[in-house]
Amino acid sequence: MIKYSYNTLVYAGEDIETSIARLSKFGYDGVEFVGEPEQQDRVLIKELLSKYSIAASTICAIYNPERDVISSRKEIRKNAVEYIKSCVDFAQFIGATGISLTPTACMKIHQEADRKTEFSWAVEGIKEAGTYAGEHGVRITVEPWNRYENYFINRMEQSLELVHAIDLPSVGCMGDTYHMNIEEVDIGDAIRLAGDKLYHLHIADSNRAAPGRGHIDFNPVKKALQDINYSGYLTMELLPAFADPFNGVRCEEFYDQYTEESIVFLKNLFKEEA
Repeated sequence: MIKYSYNTLVYAGEDIETSIARLSKFGYDGVEFVGEPEQQDRVLIKELLSKYSIAASTICAIYNPERDVISSRKEIRKNAVEYIKSCVDFAQFIGATGISLTPTACMKIHQEADRKTEFSWAVEGIKEAGTYAGEHGVRITVEPWNRYENYFINRMEQSLELVHAIDLPSVGCMGDTYHMNIEEVDIGDAIRLAGDKLYHLHIADSNRAAPGRGHIDFNPVKKALQDINYSGYLTMELLPAFADPFNGVRCEEFYDQYTEESIVFLKNLFKEEA
């Protein structure tokens, strides 16, 4: 059965209880939290999840130049792995089941070594983090980003290649319809390619707004998810149309309006009662 979640990244600066209460009110099954474990009150979060009868779905990890799994600097690669492990600890404590991962820093679009070398660094680092995650009942999901935000993993076939090379049940693929709209020839085919290795899916329309606000046809997405018997979370990752969408600028439509629109749209798409 499909479950619905919402990435709280767009609620930047908001009191966490307000965010959790909003998602509970609109009928979401889960909450995706920003992967900054040191900035989160995990005890409070756990209490609030219980209070509002909603689960922690996943952790949206943040990859910056100091958290680059394929950096040419060994100490940064080590720091990235330790960071992922800290997200695993956070996830386990609040009951989240997965952590998103991209092997290099957000907005890094040039390689530092040849692809074979960087691929080997990715396998080594993610395997260590993935082993730790598996021991703690958490899964890591390798997410392709579009070419303007990342150069290393852009398409599902590349995510799947890396996942197969790592070869751990705790490491799988992840999709994001916004990125897939840019990079994939056919979003549905990419989902079917991942098959039972698709552990998580972010949802946003072509303009990164609520589904139904752009030009993506979500019917083939629905069909592909049904074809692979997907039963994980569909998590909204909606962001403003800025060159730097992570800058925390408050856009009112991304709060109550898009939060409600998104789940109504998807439940209608899957013929469930909204």
